Amino acid sequence: MKILFFTDNFPPESNAPAIRTYEHTREWVKAGHEVTIVTCAPNFPLGKVYEGYSNSFYQTEEVDGIRVVRVWSYIAANEGAAKRIIDYLSFMVSSTFAALFLPRPDVVIGTSPQLFATVGAWLISKVKRVPYVFELRDLWPESILAVGAMEKGWVIRKLEQFVSFLYRQADLMVPVTNAFANVLREEGVPDERIEVITNGIEPGSHPLTETREAVRDKWGVPQDAFVGAFIGTLGMAHGIATILEAAEKVRDDSQLHFLIMGNGADKDQIKQLAAEKGLSNVTIIDGQPRQIALNVLGAVDVSLVLLKNTPLFETVIPSKIFEAMEFEKPILLGVRGESADIVVNKANAGIAFTPESADELVQHLRALQSDPERCAEFGRNGRAAVDSAFRRTQLAARMLAAIERVVERKRTSSAPTSNTA
Repeated sequence: MKILFFTDNFPPESNAPAIRTYEHTREWVKAGHEVTIVTCAPNFPLGKVYEGYSNSFYQTEEVDGIRVVRVWSYIAANEGAAKRIIDYLSFMVSSTFAALFLPRPDVVIGTSPQLFATVGAWLISKVKRVPYVFELRDLWPESILAVGAMEKGWVIRKLEQFVSFLYRQADLMVPVTNAFANVLREEGVPDERIEVITNGIEPGSHPLTETREAVRDKWGVPQDAFVGAFIGTLGMAHGIATILEAAEKVRDDSQLHFLIMGNGADKDQIKQLAAEKGLSNVTIIDGQPRQIALNVLGAVDVSLVLLKNTPLFETVIPSKIFEAMEFEKPILLGVRGESADIVVNKANAGIAFTPESADELVQHLRALQSDPERCAEFGRNGRAAVDSAFRRTQLAARMLAAIERVVERKRTSSAPTSNTA
């Protein structure tokens, strides 16, 4: 099977969409399929092209058997709605044009949260007359409204109508949460065209390359402190200011420390606020390559997973919970909904608290600090949950099987029928 996949993010970028797409398509290549990725020059989240790449109109490379086609786009940092929309639209145009000249695939896939990548996939599926698969990683335009990037008006209403149209056009919708699947059903997508494939991680595939002591020395983190860490995008959705509020409440406790690592729209504001408050119990580190970030995760005591307190985020499952489970780190989850059900009820790998509540964050962090056995139990439970339900290889195989069914169904329905007298 020849698979054409549109995505705005791909390694060496290390955000969740890039890693998921790479790890899924790598498994599909191992299974004997041909995969072509259409993406742009790696630049997320700073809006700066990575060393060794250029923002050219067309360039190709091969990554673990995956053919990667990179096209030009207007590059903007992960901040400011207007420039980001121009960025998205430019990629849609460039990727669609480039794909016109690629060999005809058997199926075209587009992945959000960059919605316009899926638009290019839909257009090419029509031109090439092949099935269209929409991988739904984020709800648009709901996410834009939730973080306050835009206000509801005519543009948002039209975008809602167009998104609903795309959902119903897809031969297969692949939402990453059950809550997203319910949204699709409300939009009129039948169950037989919905396949939920959560995020995950492959156990044992990300070995640490530095010791706990070496990592703490490297980044100036106290060796004897109990450390809660947020590692990931510092965006408008994450409510990282909650960590600074918590740090201010325990600033006189030298045994508690907070670490924040990442890049994003709120990074400069977070650094400035920490400096203004004089928070010596907070270490802030710019975003690092994936291996370094994983080494840091391995050197802390608790993984902090936060989102702002808005109903939309009850429908999401932050992918960083699976990395915490892989490395047997207890999770303090400032998120309600489906992700809390996984962490607290299904995996028993951590504690959920009210989003944006610094008081509850401090309360639960201190409780874990005083109970090492509970921390260890949460860690063991999380790793067991990954092994049993969130292995990336199994999830990739499930998605591939769903795609194969769609392709076969399309072939069967379009095959000519013979008339016998």
